Amino acid sequence: MNKKHWISPDHLGIEAVMSTMTDGATLHLSPESAQRISRCRDFLEACLHKEDQLHYGINTGFGSLCNIQISHAEIEALQQNLVRSHACGAGDEAPSEIVRLMLFLKAQSLAYGYSGVREALVQQLLTLFNHGITPVVYQLGSLGASGDLAPLAHLSLPLIGEGVVYYQNQKMKAAEALKLAGIDPVTLKAKEGLALLNGTQFSTAYAVWCVHQAKRLYRIANYCAALSMDAFDCRMSPLDHRLHDIRPHAGQVQTAAEVLQLLAGSEIAGQSKVNVQDPYAFRCVPQVHGASCDAINYVASVTLTEVNAVTDNPNIFPEEGDILSGGNFHAQPLALALDFLAIALAELGSISERRTYQLISGNRGLPAFLIAEPGLHSGLMIPQYTAASIASQNKQLCTPASVDSIVSSNGQEDHVSMAANAATKAWRVVKNVETILAIEWMTAAQALEFRRPAHTSPALEALFAQYREVVPKLDADRMLQEDIAKTVVFLQEYFTPEAAARLF
Repeated sequence: MNKKHWISPDHLGIEAVMSTMTDGATLHLSPESAQRISRCRDFLEACLHKEDQLHYGINTGFGSLCNIQISHAEIEALQQNLVRSHACGAGDEAPSEIVRLMLFLKAQSLAYGYSGVREALVQQLLTLFNHGITPVVYQLGSLGASGDLAPLAHLSLPLIGEGVVYYQNQKMKAAEALKLAGIDPVTLKAKEGLALLNGTQFSTAYAVWCVHQAKRLYRIANYCAALSMDAFDCRMSPLDHRLHDIRPHAGQVQTAAEVLQLLAGSEIAGQSKVNVQDPYAFRCVPQVHGASCDAINYVASVTLTEVNAVTDNPNIFPEEGDILSGGNFHAQPLALALDFLAIALAELGSISERRTYQLISGNRGLPAFLIAEPGLHSGLMIPQYTAASIASQNKQLCTPASVDSIVSSNGQEDHVSMAANAATKAWRVVKNVETILAIEWMTAAQALEFRRPAHTSPALEALFAQYREVVPKLDADRMLQEDIAKTVVFLQEYFTPEAAARLF
């Protein structure tokens, strides 16, 4: 696989962005992008000699200090001070993969040639990435308007030899890492500090990662549902295409078709059924999973627009001779979309937990808690508690961040998106749903043991056999935390995001 990736004006997809996260991937600036950057910078340099004109953040203060003129001699100090003063992050550190996505996305946005930075600054971002120098960025501190200021400040400090980074598996001062790597720090010139800090790259990085994983979780949910439906001896009529043809939501149609295909050739599915109807958690899989599928597709479209956008301020249009101050840094599109994604994924977890609950309930000829000697053994009683606990936390995490706003900068920034909070919440929901689905898979596999000698479909039997090599049948009580953890890893290895993305 080609591990050399170009920063260019070409339109990027989610998979292309995530491919830069593979081991050994390097980033390189295309000649076209270098030309765009230089043309924009040359125009800005010419404007700077016209001292009678004020341009926000270039020769003025920031935020509510926007009317204070900065002398030409102090412009460089202004940019350095901006990055230092805005590095006020708090809380846990952002995952390294998210930070590396931020480095890529920031370089990509600057390389479109509307930000007025020098090529040397973009090259410094790529140098950090290519040398594996990962800035320490904190999860808390951004309001999601004026850009992800605090996170991007921490991302930018190492460019000038300040801040803290991870390098060669060690946490150290950025100055030390640059010295070890043989990299000279840069000195920020006019507009460059502002261009680095204005932007939505913190929220966008989370959105890219969450969408990438969401597609995988949707597919896992369909496999879990299919196995659970046979384990619970469900009817196949809810998957009949005629039902979905008369209510043709795209995700609903897709889900019904996939689950039906997964159950093709199932001996259990072909048996006569005693129960006239099944609980909603089984019967309404196409409708619930399908709605989440449609939501994921919507969020993916918003995320892709943001990935391919310029989100700093002001923006420079050298061909028209204009410098325009606006609000492209305002992350409201991402805030709403990430809140929606968290809700959509939480619903996959919610209905999964209900299927787990039904499977251990002692109905449909299955023993209580799916153990041969209930009472002496608790069997799978408590994993359902864990799933319920996680599902409940997801409900709390799904309180929308985007409906909140707190005035900042003395009223100049009077409506903010809170996209960064929506992003970090969505990340936690992704992790939570992954565990809930693993518990369902583990439970459905155990329930299937009590349907023997009947078999489910060939496709599911093949996957079940692989799973049993990792997690054996539960014959007597054992510590199930390890089984859950092994199931999470099993599903991660079998259902890769790249394979799942092909379904969308």
